[in-house]
Amino acid sequence: MKILYGIQGTGHGHISRAREILPILSQKAEVDLLISGTNCKLKLDNPDISYRTGLSLTYDSNGGVSYLQTALSLNPIRFLKDVKDLEIESYDLVVSDYEPISSWAAMKVGKRCIGLSHQAAFLSSRTPRPSRTSVFAEQILKHFAPSHKAIGFHFLRYDRFIEGPIIRSDVRNLNPVDGDHISVYLPAYDHRNLISIFRQCGSVRWEIFSPLCGESYTTQNVTVNPVGNESFLKSLESCSGVLTSAGFETCAESIYLGKKLMVVPIKNQYEQLCNAMALEKMGVPVQFELGEYSVNPIQKWLKDSSRAVLPEIADTEKITDKLIRYAGGKKPIPKQKEVNKKGAILLP
Repeated sequence: MKILYGIQGTGHGHISRAREILPILSQKAEVDLLISGTNCKLKLDNPDISYRTGLSLTYDSNGGVSYLQTALSLNPIRFLKDVKDLEIESYDLVVSDYEPISSWAAMKVGKRCIGLSHQAAFLSSRTPRPSRTSVFAEQILKHFAPSHKAIGFHFLRYDRFIEGPIIRSDVRNLNPVDGDHISVYLPAYDHRNLISIFRQCGSVRWEIFSPLCGESYTTQNVTVNPVGNESFLKSLESCSGVLTSAGFETCAESIYLGKKLMVVPIKNQYEQLCNAMALEKMGVPVQFELGEYSVNPIQKWLKDSSRAVLPEIADTEKITDKLIRYAGGKKPIPKQKEVNKKGAILLP
């Protein structure tokens, strides 16, 4: 059996999930990898990876999506060419972790395709949303990387096809303790803007991990580090709390480790706003912007000992079994019209 596994390279969650799934899936099938997107510092160890430009979001220094820079970075002609040129006839199944080139190539030729991502969870109306939903963003979530079937991941199992989060083994193997620092991962913010805020919260140390930092340095009670898997895990293991954006994987890992959590969803990023609503229902405080006015809410959070809880996490072995069963299934592939309407046919 031969599988093409497409991975969205924007953000760390997709690659972190693939790191857990691929070793098990590769024991059951021959797997080729395709990664598209450019805003990720983490890499997979497998040297045989096909890279494409794909589609990525660009952020400004104040924590929001820069639509101008995002638009300027898009290359729709190249994207369409990549879809057309991708050879997938030899594969039994295409797995897409929100990777659009492999998804659209599979749709184009009618190859079995299964979506495997946090974004797939938003195919359910039961998944938390803000009070004011975005029709445009909902259509993007549904059609950015379409598939014939879907398995979603979220903090809670809001629907039958939604699993709990996949927690990577690097995190499961940690021995968490509460130290004297807060771990910070806010990739959409310039760390220089964050330093001025955290200096005013001198009761704890702050360890910032920034994609804009080339070398670690410390100023007063704030240490700024480059983004790195091992260094961030070490900080996460011994921190007393985590201040991060509302990205799914980092929040799920923090809750799994029993860390108190505060989130700042990336502005204009609808998926993160949805995540923030889900977290707020679980008791996690949400700040929609960071500035000088954020010092008091942060100080209040530092004194609060309450922590959210994950009732369950996904079983990676069972997930890969579902993929293999679907790849070898004899049921007809859903018609394109039905997929276009729903985004995917949900997999129980």
